[in-house]
Amino acid sequence: MAATGSEKQGAKAFYVTTPIYYVNDAPHLGHAYTTVAGDVLTRWHRQRGEKVWYLTGTDEHGQKIMRTADANGVTPQEWCDKLVEEAWKPLWEHLDIANDDFIRTTEKRHTDRVQEFVQDLYDKGEIYKGGYEGPYCVGCEEYKLPGDLIDGEQGVKLCPVHKKPVEILKEENYFFKLSEYGPKLLEFYEANPDFIQPESARNEVVNFVKQGLQDLSISRSTFDWGIPIPWDDKHVIYVWVDALLNYATAVGYGSNQAKFDETFPANVHLVGKDILRFHAVIWPAMLMAQGLPVPGRVAANGWLMVGGEKMSKSNLTGIKPQDLTSHFGVDAYRWYFLRAIAFGSDGSFSWEDFTARYTSELANDYGNLASRLAAMVGKYFDGALPEATAAGDAEQAVRDGLEKAVAEADRKIGEELDFQGGILAVFDFVKQVNGYITEQEPWKVAKDDCPEGRARLATILYTAAEALRAVAVLLNPVMPDTSQKLWESLGAEPALGALADQRVQDAATWGRLPVGATVTKGAVLFPRLEEPKKTA
Repeated sequence: MAATGSEKQGAKAFYVTTPIYYVNDAPHLGHAYTTVAGDVLTRWHRQRGEKVWYLTGTDEHGQKIMRTADANGVTPQEWCDKLVEEAWKPLWEHLDIANDDFIRTTEKRHTDRVQEFVQDLYDKGEIYKGGYEGPYCVGCEEYKLPGDLIDGEQGVKLCPVHKKPVEILKEENYFFKLSEYGPKLLEFYEANPDFIQPESARNEVVNFVKQGLQDLSISRSTFDWGIPIPWDDKHVIYVWVDALLNYATAVGYGSNQAKFDETFPANVHLVGKDILRFHAVIWPAMLMAQGLPVPGRVAANGWLMVGGEKMSKSNLTGIKPQDLTSHFGVDAYRWYFLRAIAFGSDGSFSWEDFTARYTSELANDYGNLASRLAAMVGKYFDGALPEATAAGDAEQAVRDGLEKAVAEADRKIGEELDFQGGILAVFDFVKQVNGYITEQEPWKVAKDDCPEGRARLATILYTAAEALRAVAVLLNPVMPDTSQKLWESLGAEPALGALADQRVQDAATWGRLPVGATVTKGAVLFPRLEEPKKTA
């Protein structure tokens, strides 16, 4: 996406990241949920006129990847290349994700810088050699505390996330002095209460750190699929240390200081709650040890649930996003999960709920309003947007409602990451405009062919068109394709310029649509759904 004129060269970018995803399998709805949220957030800030950087990518080292590749009869690199090029990148393109970079942890720009970072910590005395034995979950790529495990059949201890038996590993490893950073982290959390969101996640992390931190094993010596420890090539760097550093290496750490200074640290790390501790404990501690700035916020989204289970391939509940986009469309898909689930909370997906919301809110409320407006302007004014000369209290109420919707949506999406609340603010305004049309009954007013009647009809239709002009701007970060179609239908382009150049904070400025603009009735924004081929 091209930079806008208001993006000042050298200004700090609004930097947002997703987790880098394991490529042990193709992406499912859970991966897409976080990535779409990041895309909406960064598109929103772009539409504020801000400089933005959005990063996503893939985590390609570790024992889990090595075992998956071996099971499929290929090398780990061959496996990663295939999944990234045939599954991950195509899906983000399909979902209209406007990421600025895609980092792979097998890239040289990453691996070289990771070795330099770890070497620096070693030279500073932050890393030492020792031994460790404990329960390890390959799925999480993490040593587990005994208290974190759950009981399986016959007393077998299971990972609480994957519900699979842990392995007992004993290794001679290198350790990062994480335990020394507990007090510093607690002091930081106290001074920055919004660093971890939601509050329940913050409380979990604070309580975890208060119990005392153990030093972190930052190397593995029982397999070789990873980045070698620079001073001891018998060890590879622990995959999570490797992975977390992508947030720095992708924006120029150790290679492009100007880019690094303009981008790092991230304003928002979007993560799943199962990887919260890595991002809210280990990552800031590593940065503190290196004398680098700590991120602005770590926002943990909840899990998508199907049948009461976290959506994942290992639980056989992974659903391909294409299963839904082929039925509902990409824009409706982008809208649904952020509309239906409060970001930060767990949420259950069902085909029935998606269908009901699509029909009620997208097709009936939003799409039908756009179609009715275009049809009436075409019928009564030959497709030329008329001038509003008879505005009264009813029109002022619409303008007031728009100002409220813009302020609320900008605050909730842009600042609070409350995507659901921001989207609802816009759709409450859409309902208000529908109510305005119903109350004003333009089809009846049209029967009065006197000048006063024509003026009143023109005012009603202009008011609805201006309202939809603002809605197109506000929903563009969420549903860019349908917003563009509406923008063109209203005749806003070229008169007002490109939709992406419209500022969300200025969307309530009334009277932007020029009188005489050509309003056309294009394809239905949200077509009637056919019977689904499958249910979930």
